[in-house]
Amino acid sequence: MSALLPALATGELTRTNEKINVALIYGSIREGRYCDTVANWACAQVRKHPQFALEIVDPAKLSLQPQLDRKENVDLNVLRACLDRADAFIVITPEYNHGYPAPLKHLIDSVSREWQAKPLAFVSYGGVSGGLRAVEQLRQVFGELHVATMRNSVSFANAWEQFDERGHLFAPARAEKSMEMMLAQLHWWAGALKDARCSIPYGIVAT
Repeated sequence: MSALLPALATGELTRTNEKINVALIYGSIREGRYCDTVANWACAQVRKHPQFALEIVDPAKLSLQPQLDRKENVDLNVLRACLDRADAFIVITPEYNHGYPAPLKHLIDSVSREWQAKPLAFVSYGGVSGGLRAVEQLRQVFGELHVATMRNSVSFANAWEQFDERGHLFAPARAEKSMEMMLAQLHWWAGALKDARCSIPYGIVAT
């Protein structure tokens, strides 16, 4: 267990001492996407900590119909239930043409209340920027949804050069340290906001 997470080892950060439910969201649906490699690595890092309960949200496996479609959408209901259960979020996003993917935006916009008053962290990847331009744009989007985005993030510049064919990092120390710091922040905010939501429903101040 990393020294960066001493409180996580005992669960002292949450008054309720319950697990933090984390929804990890894939940002790409492209065929042959590199998102799987990065997301698998991130999932493995989260699962090192028993204080987190992890649930995967993959837009490639969801059929989210346009808002004008009035038919009952089972997948949309599944998404809402998953995000509602979550105490925190991790978004795995690539950077395409200096921005984030359209399917990710569609997923984000498909729900509203379920995002509110919860923390969110980013793991990004791309070319020389490591996906950071996509992250900065997403911070604005999630701010509008009353989401607290974590200051620390994990980014992989030229990601395809950093992982071997099995999805293992050639030099994992720096990325793992960044992930530990990010998870520590995410856990603190998730516990604090969970307690706050239990004390005062956020809906009374959300607009």
